Amino acid sequence: MPDIQLTLIGKPGCHLCDDARDAISRVTQTLPDASRVTVEERSILDEPELFDRYAEEIPVVLIDGRQHTYWRVDTDRLAAALNAALAADG
Repeated sequence: MPDIQLTLIGKPGCHLCDDARDAISRVTQTLPDASRVTVEERSILDEPELFDRYAEEIPVVLIDGRQHTYWRVDTDRLAAALNAALAADG
């Protein structure tokens, strides 16, 4: 079964990014198929194209490369989206 790629785009020292990281951790720990979700963090300070695109929106959460949310992570909404993605992938 393919993995679901969850990407957190942020930067060091960003309190909203810290909150998003915590929310992502809480949600992924409760998923029945949590081992199928890969979480990656990328910094806008390391990648100029990310800075150009997301500098005013961090933190940004992508699910399989598609923007799910920015600024604040709603844990219920994130859990629903990940569960739906996992179900769709079989």
